[in-house]
Amino acid sequence: MKTIEIPLSKTKIFLILALAVAGLIIGTLSTITPDTFITIMFRNPQTIRLGGIASVLFCSAAVIYGIRKLFDERIGLKVDENGITDNTNAVSVGLIDWTDITEIKTEQVRSIKFLLIFTSNPDKYLDRVGALQRKIMQANMLMYGTPLSISSNTLKYNFADLEKMILKYHKDQNKKMPNR
Repeated sequence: MKTIEIPLSKTKIFLILALAVAGLIIGTLSTITPDTFITIMFRNPQTIRLGGIASVLFCSAAVIYGIRKLFDERIGLKVDENGITDNTNAVSVGLIDWTDITEIKTEQVRSIKFLLIFTSNPDKYLDRVGALQRKIMQANMLMYGTPLSISSNTLKYNFADLEKMILKYHKDQNKKMPNR
């Protein structure tokens, strides 16, 4: 089995970082001066202020993540005979063993597509991450049935090709494992 290594896209990460900074600025302004953001839909300054605070919190985390990823020299995604080594997002767990993977499905939320990786032992992967990452992964588990997902949003690779390649490798690995 040929090893495939896909680097992180510094351009995509920079764009994510720029959007997060813009959201942070707008969130800060709407927190400080909510009256300037009153519209037909949003008339209550307190609601605008709460939205601004939520935006500041979320975008601050995204800025930190973006800066960390911008300087991350590790490979974004590696697929080989051992499994999928994921470094694509804030809750990446590293190596996901082929022997653990039971199913791979594609999901889409708005315009963002991602692969859901179902495993025989999700706790094995939940135990690898810190408390905040674990909470996010547990929320994914409740929504999708698995804590593991992979997107091409930070990769130098398009999603359709990523999906095709990972599904092919998974199928090939299943042929090698007699229990499946």
